[in-house]
Amino acid sequence: MFLLWLFASIVCVFLPWSGEPSVLHAESPGDIIIGGLFPIHVKTNRSTAPGPLSCTQYEIRQFLRTQVMIYAIREINKRTPRPLPNYTIGFDIYDTCADVSFAIRATHELLKNHSDPHSCLLAEPKTKAVIGAGSSEVSIAVARVLALSSVAQISYSATSELLSRKLKFPTFLRTTPSDKHQTKAIAELVKKFNWKTVGIVGSDDEYGKYGSDTLNDIFEEMKDICIEFSDILPGYFFQNNSKANDCLDELVRKIQNSTAEAIILFTKKSNVAAIIGAAVKYSLNRTWIASDTWSTSEKLSSLSGIEKAGEVFGFISKRKEVPGFKDYVISSMFNGTTNAILNNYITQFCPTKSEENRESNFPLKKTAKKSLKCLDSMDLTNYIDQDASYNTYLAVEVIVEGLRSLLKCDHRQCKRSTNFTALELLMEIKKVNFTVNGTHVQFDSNGDPFLGYDILYWNMTQSKESTRITKIGEYEPEGNITVPNDLVRNQVTAFNCSKTCEPGQELKKQNKGKVCCYDCVPCADGEYSDGEECKRCRKKEYSSENRDKCLLKKDDFLKRSHPFIVFLSVLELFGIIVTIGFAVVFTIYRKTPIVKAVGGYLSFVELFSLLACFCLSLIFVGKPNSTFCKVGLPLFGIASSLCISCILANLLQILVGFNFDLKKRSWIKNLNQPLTVVTIVSGFQVIQCVIWMICYGPHPEEIPFSHTILIYCDKGSDAFFITMVGYNAILALICFLFAFKGKQLPDLYKNANLISISMLLFLIVWIFFIPIYLNLIGRYTQAIESIAILISCYGILGCHLAPKCYIMLFRKEINNEKAITEYIRNHYEQTNMPVVTS
Repeated sequence: MFLLWLFASIVCVFLPWSGEPSVLHAESPGDIIIGGLFPIHVKTNRSTAPGPLSCTQYEIRQFLRTQVMIYAIREINKRTPRPLPNYTIGFDIYDTCADVSFAIRATHELLKNHSDPHSCLLAEPKTKAVIGAGSSEVSIAVARVLALSSVAQISYSATSELLSRKLKFPTFLRTTPSDKHQTKAIAELVKKFNWKTVGIVGSDDEYGKYGSDTLNDIFEEMKDICIEFSDILPGYFFQNNSKANDCLDELVRKIQNSTAEAIILFTKKSNVAAIIGAAVKYSLNRTWIASDTWSTSEKLSSLSGIEKAGEVFGFISKRKEVPGFKDYVISSMFNGTTNAILNNYITQFCPTKSEENRESNFPLKKTAKKSLKCLDSMDLTNYIDQDASYNTYLAVEVIVEGLRSLLKCDHRQCKRSTNFTALELLMEIKKVNFTVNGTHVQFDSNGDPFLGYDILYWNMTQSKESTRITKIGEYEPEGNITVPNDLVRNQVTAFNCSKTCEPGQELKKQNKGKVCCYDCVPCADGEYSDGEECKRCRKKEYSSENRDKCLLKKDDFLKRSHPFIVFLSVLELFGIIVTIGFAVVFTIYRKTPIVKAVGGYLSFVELFSLLACFCLSLIFVGKPNSTFCKVGLPLFGIASSLCISCILANLLQILVGFNFDLKKRSWIKNLNQPLTVVTIVSGFQVIQCVIWMICYGPHPEEIPFSHTILIYCDKGSDAFFITMVGYNAILALICFLFAFKGKQLPDLYKNANLISISMLLFLIVWIFFIPIYLNLIGRYTQAIESIAILISCYGILGCHLAPKCYIMLFRKEINNEKAITEYIRNHYEQTNMPVVTS
């Protein structure tokens, strides 16, 4: 911000303007001043700088736009009832000569304060709002300066999308649509006419660069439209020199050799004049799409032989007549109006013999009034445009509506004085929402109006003398486009690539720069085609090798016939048989000391839980289904915790039986409630596994691959899975610690030693299993579950119960109380401890 202020200060010091006799400037006093910036002339002579400026005549239309602003302000001041009853509006209009430097000088003049004309932005400016400038390039430069004083700027024809960026241009608004909408409108027209290839010509300025870039982005996203070429014209293109001519010749050759069905010229009128002139000269006969800078150009449309260039479609912001202005021009011919711009116009086109008029900065004296008669021979109404002129009229109405709201005016008076800041007026202007002359005016957050476009067509067939520019349709900001049906192309004709693709291919847009930018390309993997458009196969299908049809994907899972699964199934069945066999042996010898040593009836609960684990391991193979997935892991968690809790209760029995410390014996004896221990310890696992199974349970999942669909059981909640396995691991660790402590006890059957081995094996298996299971997704996931369960079950079965069955069947001599008593006595005699028997 400081740099901008410094820039403006330099402008103040080095660009003084007041007092120069040739400056075209018109003003009228008033309580509130509105500034105006119009490119009345387009050429400047800087050879005598910093001397007087010399601007050559541009177009009558530019002159009439300034008169629209003056007329609109004049009508508002005398309107009944008056919008601002207490106050009058004045104006201060400058000619920018379509030059950035001149526009900045004019802006400096507008921002001066009456009390201190040399203050340069340090005080509140006399001008509270500015209408202009004409082009985007000049408007951008002006907007940067006006932002320093928060003065509202409303442009009537600057369309660059860059100006919508409020962080850069916070005070800029406009009464013409942004190029963002114009580029969308052009793309919709191309789509509507079913054109497939286009060429884009932009220019190296704010208007042409951003417009062509936006068009490139839009067409790149559209599947059916190809950009054959996109050129940015240099700044010197419109100049008549060898360098510019070479550039023009190159562009003409590119257009001649292209197959583009439409050429979009998104650049300023001076560049277009050179291109269309060459198109006429070489009879290019192409279809052109005109941006709003030249779509209504009478100079271009009236070129001799314009029909040789081809047909022209164009866009212009929605047009209307300024109410009463045509009658004002016809009837009064500005009679009674005096301003320097009008005097300059009269002097240029209606010279008088009086040199006195020119030496006094064109005062409208009686001698000059005679010159008004010469205007009768010029039909000025033919030069009144209905776009920029009407937008100028809207800009005045917008400022007045903002003033009316800010000053709190009704039909009789305004409740507030004119002592307000430009920022306050800017805030009110941004909020305007009203309808004038059938046009609804409202700004979005970017300062852009909700207005559409008229679609134009250069009709060259009705008259051989001149081209008639007619409206053929409309484009609304919502994206709706309407054109007559007889103009819509139902198919591409002149430049279409007539290729027929084979099955498995489609006609697709390729990279830019090709003569024909469509080509037959193979469909991608997962797509098929019958020679037209590639279509996606359904979720459970894949494309054939030739991409001409879709085939059904195969389900991928470990089938029960797989050798590895057969091996696991054998182990599972063997475990079931062995467990049942152990249960029969334990039943037969249930009253013997060894059965009592392993927990008595608890041994049958332990065997039942092992049998359940072996049976559950069978459901983890084969094709997963909803039921088996949901119950598999939770039921295994319950069964394994039940098994380990029986072992824990058995260990407590051993510790109570051989602990001779009366205090510890009393405490441990209270814990020696086997049924209670098993119920409580396994009960927690039952509760959490039931919640897991019901709320966040495991379920079948499918992962599609190129030719297969992997089906596996997803564990559901990681938290519940880790809690289940972790809880069983903690129980196993407690059992291991108790068993390790009991290794010193006189245990004839080595119960504690065998339990410590089985629990250590259980811990090792599940410590390695958890990270593998959590990170592995594939057909072998369920097999790994089965392996972990089998190792755990065989560890308990082989280390804890199998030795007991061996003693019951083959070492019956030690399966009696006498052998146990003798073993205990010998143990304590060797350790010199007293023998206590009960």
